[in-house]
Amino acid sequence: MAGLDPAIHAFPLVIYFWIALGGALGSMARYWLNNAVIAATGLAFPWGTLLINILGSFVIGFFGTLTVEVPRFSVPAEIRVFVIVGLCGGFTTFSAFSLQTVELARLGEWQRAGWYVAASVALCLLVCWLGIAAALALGLRRT
Repeated sequence: MAGLDPAIHAFPLVIYFWIALGGALGSMARYWLNNAVIAATGLAFPWGTLLINILGSFVIGFFGTLTVEVPRFSVPAEIRVFVIVGLCGGFTTFSAFSLQTVELARLGEWQRAGWYVAASVALCLLVCWLGIAAALALGLRRT
């Protein structure tokens, strides 16, 4: 996968500012959209999270391809990290997972892509369950 502009290392504080701003906006957007979807559909299925992951995956794939890999549009490094790392990262980390999986597949690394998907899903579910189990072992109960 094409890396981000090496010039970002020359201005680390500015880059962190753009990442933080994008992350804050992405997180607020995720919170708002998830609540809006819950209000419309209820809690029976995590439609909001699914929609957020789908939207974030599209944005990182679209923006990343147009500005980093192709690049058809030349944008400053600050804008790339604002959108890709900050906004998409705050909105959903699933977007980064999707981009990395698709990139492996595009490179013909189908076996690696498959292992990455399987390991990501299995391990994340496992450690989520372990976290719940650890919290319950401390005497914490869901309310």
